[in-house]
Amino acid sequence: MENYKQEFIRFMVDSDVLRFGEFTLKSGRKSPIFMNAGLYQSGFQLARLGEFYARAIHDTYGLEFDVLFGPAYKGIPLAVATVMALSTLYGADIRYCANRKEVKDHGDRGILLGSRLHDGDRVVIIEDVTTSGASMAETVPILRAQADVDILGLMVSLDRQEKGIDTEKSALEDIRDRYGFPAHAIVTMAEVREYLSKNPVDGELLIDEKMNAALDAYYGEYGAKA
Repeated sequence: MENYKQEFIRFMVDSDVLRFGEFTLKSGRKSPIFMNAGLYQSGFQLARLGEFYARAIHDTYGLEFDVLFGPAYKGIPLAVATVMALSTLYGADIRYCANRKEVKDHGDRGILLGSRLHDGDRVVIIEDVTTSGASMAETVPILRAQADVDILGLMVSLDRQEKGIDTEKSALEDIRDRYGFPAHAIVTMAEVREYLSKNPVDGELLIDEKMNAALDAYYGEYGAKA
C-alpha cells in the first residue's frame, strides 16, 4: 500500500471522520463503520484533504484534464481544495466547477459555480464517498446538458466495497458499467481494514478481533460480489 494511502487512513481517523461502532446508514443498513467527510472543518484539514485527492487523481488520471467537477454540496469544497493542491504539488492549473441545487435566475445566472463548461472539456468528478451511486444519476445529466464534455472518471475518498440497493455490484463498479467511465477511491475498505488491524492508534487497535467479527458479519451480508 502506498505511503500516502496509509497517511490518509490515519488522517481520516485523526479528523474523526472515520468512525467504528454501530451506525444506521441512510440506506437503513446497520453498519459498524461510518465515514462523514462533512466533519472536515479546519483550513489545515481541507488543505491536507486536497493533497490526498490530488495525489490519487494524479496517480489515476494524470494531469491531462481541464476541469474538476464537485457536485453540490460536499463536492464543492473538495473540488476547490483539490485544484489548489494540484497547482501547488504539480503546477497544474486545473479549473474547478460545481453545480447549484437550484438554478439562479439573477446576477450570475445558471446552475454552475466556478468555471463554465465548454465542448471538448475533459472532466474528472470528485465526491466524498459513494454507497449507492445514486448521485451520479443527477451529476452526469447536469454535466452533459452544459456542454459536450468528456468525463474521464470519478474519484472518491473511500470505497466502502458494499453492494448497492438493487445490485450485487459495488457502487463504483455499477458506475463504471452504467455510465462508461472509471471510478476510483483514494483507499478501499479492504485497505482500511488491513492497515488499522495492524497499526494501533494511540496505543489501541481500532479494528480488533471484535470489530473484525462485526465487519465480517456486515460484509457477509452487504459486501459486493466480485
